Amino acid sequence: MYHSWLDRWDERRARRGEESKTATDFVLDADRAFPGAENIGSIDEFCVLADQAVADPSFFDEPGGDDQHFQRQGEWLKFPSGMSTDVEENNVVWAKITESGSFNRVMVIFHHWNASTRNHQIAKFFSRRGITVVEIAMPYHFERSRPGAVHADYMLSANLGRTIQSVRQAVWDGRKLIRWLKSEGYREISVLGMSLGSWVAGLIAAHDSAVSKASLFLTAGSLADMVWTGRATRSIRESLEPVIDLTDLRRAWGPLNLENYAHNLARTDLELHVVLAKRDKVVLPEISQRFMQRLKAAGARPNILELNCGHYSLGMPPYILLAGLSLKRFLSFRQAQNSLIKPRTRN
Repeated sequence: MYHSWLDRWDERRARRGEESKTATDFVLDADRAFPGAENIGSIDEFCVLADQAVADPSFFDEPGGDDQHFQRQGEWLKFPSGMSTDVEENNVVWAKITESGSFNRVMVIFHHWNASTRNHQIAKFFSRRGITVVEIAMPYHFERSRPGAVHADYMLSANLGRTIQSVRQAVWDGRKLIRWLKSEGYREISVLGMSLGSWVAGLIAAHDSAVSKASLFLTAGSLADMVWTGRATRSIRESLEPVIDLTDLRRAWGPLNLENYAHNLARTDLELHVVLAKRDKVVLPEISQRFMQRLKAAGARPNILELNCGHYSLGMPPYILLAGLSLKRFLSFRQAQNSLIKPRTRN
């Protein structure tokens, strides 16, 4: 009875989120994903470039990144994105810092698609436990929103190239922030990604050795499968389906598929934590399980918590409390070892 009510609650929440979403035109826009590819006019040609990007270990490396021009005012940090887009507001990255008073541990949070508020309670909870929390705004969200947009349609859409560009920009921005945190003296850097943010956090963890712990909430490997089958992305599938099938979409968005970087995520100096929802209709359990199997086959040993709730109801008690406690244990696993290091505190 309770779980039937929970399923209905999730469905009502999904419908509310669906109100502002409409089908749009399918667009390749290859030059956004792969600069210099102006003359790409077919899905097959796009997929060839996507295959090359998957094979390119530097695809998520910011070229000639400038780590200057960080501006800190109180709890707010802003800096220029390493990628320039046609939305001026999106080219400045904002992050909110909740200090713990210690440089031992810091966690960078990547929020979910269309997030409307930052995670104040999470930030407060962990900062009181010695972990500084930095909440970054992903492209086209919060202070970076496109003027007039009712949701973050430029972050994830039927525009194949812009979606790759946006996720790649999010990875670049996150890595630039992590370099700054290292330069500030933070020792152990963790990333936490939620839903779409878990793809960004996972890509960063796979490509940046500065990250020692990654926690992925409501995640899977294939972004293409998530969009094709998920409850929150029906309007995108409606736009895609007349033009491209799932097989080609998987290949086109191959650079964003975490399964393609399973061996990177299985590196010995990275610890993984995953929270999944058994009743999830947005990120279906079967595509999440396929990703877990791929990680294990690559040699990773993720700490997995599966809760009997839906995508949205993960944010309700008792599920959010269980997820939070699991994350706390994961982040504190080396606490005994770290306690041997004399904490560096702010003056």
